[in-house]
Amino acid sequence: MTEIFGWLPSLLSGLKTTLLLTAGATLIACPAALIAGLARLSGNPLFYLPAVCYIELFRGTSVLVQLFWSYYVLPLFGWQLGALTAGILVLGLNIGAYGAEVVRGAVQSVPKEQYEAAKALNFSKKQTLTRIILPQALVVILPPAGNLLIELLKSTALVSMITLTELTFKGHILRASTLKSTEIFAIVLLIYFLLALSITGAIRKLERRFSYVKD
Repeated sequence: MTEIFGWLPSLLSGLKTTLLLTAGATLIACPAALIAGLARLSGNPLFYLPAVCYIELFRGTSVLVQLFWSYYVLPLFGWQLGALTAGILVLGLNIGAYGAEVVRGAVQSVPKEQYEAAKALNFSKKQTLTRIILPQALVVILPPAGNLLIELLKSTALVSMITLTELTFKGHILRASTLKSTEIFAIVLLIYFLLALSITGAIRKLERRFSYVKD
């Protein structure tokens, strides 16, 4: 038990980086998913084509390669990103690309009658989207969004490849110095599980909060 308390400061310092990555990437992923998802539904090529390129590029390539590009390759073209900035940006855009497809599917799931009702009420396109379509789509978006946020949390372990020492890497360092693999990675596993459980609980509360839209 004494050993465990001795490991905690190191693990908690790694956890801080993990939480910063998760929170920062979430702030990028949410608007990226919404904008790209709606843009992909647009009939205007100026919006549709960039959205398709973004979504397919980030979904069709490895997030690890994306991290390498952002941190090791972009500086060759004069774009220098710090490790934390690169990690947040890449993870956020990667999850945002998957989230864009969730947004697109959720918006398309709203019955056509809702659009016709909005037209009959003389709503503008913006009013239709913000007052009728998105509130209903949000109920559909939330469950898969929770899954994507958990995937984002787990993907933060990859940033050790661009010199960041997050939770998993701190566990590796402690294991190498103590040879207590079982105990250390049991703690790391528990921390990830509790974080994922927290995300799931928050999403379920939001689902209950917005479920009235469907009723």
